[in-house]
Amino acid sequence: MTGPTSEPEPGGDRIAEVVAAALAELGVPVSRHDGDAFLVTLPGERRHKTLVWIIVGPHDLLIESFVCRQPDDNHQEVYRFLLQRNARLRAVAYALDQVGDIHLVGRIGRDAVTAAEIDRVLGTVLDTADSDFNAILERGFADAIRREWAWRTSRGESVRNLEAFRHLI
Repeated sequence: MTGPTSEPEPGGDRIAEVVAAALAELGVPVSRHDGDAFLVTLPGERRHKTLVWIIVGPHDLLIESFVCRQPDDNHQEVYRFLLQRNARLRAVAYALDQVGDIHLVGRIGRDAVTAAEIDRVLGTVLDTADSDFNAILERGFADAIRREWAWRTSRGESVRNLEAFRHLI
């Protein structure tokens, strides 16, 4: 799922420039690829950062963000959580790629591409990825978190970034 895959299309330059201007106005770190793809970096709280691809396509703007790799265990509970969250999300939804990694994906019709809409969708991606991150990790990586906690404490290393999961120990 990740990265630019579409060919530039006629009229795409105008939409790409609307996107570029909107991102500049938002002041977010961004790198432009192939003229019609943008990789945006958004700061988070639970996740250090959230990377978001915005790709201008022939019919719409694709928004895609990697959230988490495929769960180690408890897949059914993770997927249940994601599907229940999808029912409450707007503009984006959780999806799985071919190896089971978790992404947020959305589309904006070309006629609806505005700075305000790009801001709204990026805000939704950031809020969703950041607020759901620990819940996904708790459900799909509890055993790995416990192993990491035990390994770090046995060596006297910091567990500061694992404190949110203390209740799993």
